[in-house]
Amino acid sequence: MRIDPRYANLLFSFLLSGIMSCIVSGVVLVTHTELSWAFPLQWASGFMTTWPIAFPSVLFLAPRVRRVVNRLTRE
Repeated sequence: MRIDPRYANLLFSFLLSGIMSCIVSGVVLVTHTELSWAFPLQWASGFMTTWPIAFPSVLFLAPRVRRVVNRLTRE
C-alpha cells in the first residue's frame, strides 16, 4: 500500500507523535509509579491522553523546526 506523497507531512506527524507519546508516557509512568499488573492500562491511559496533544503539536511545529534547522545549518 502506497500513500500519496502529499500526505507525507501528516503521516510523519502522526507516526512521530505516536512513537514519542508512547515512549514518554511509559518513561514518566515508570519513574513515578511502581510497576504492577495495572501498568499496561495506566500506560495506555497516559498514551491516549498525550497523543491528542502531541499530534497537532508535531503537525504544527515540525515544518517550523525544519526551517530553523535549515537556517542554522546552511553554509
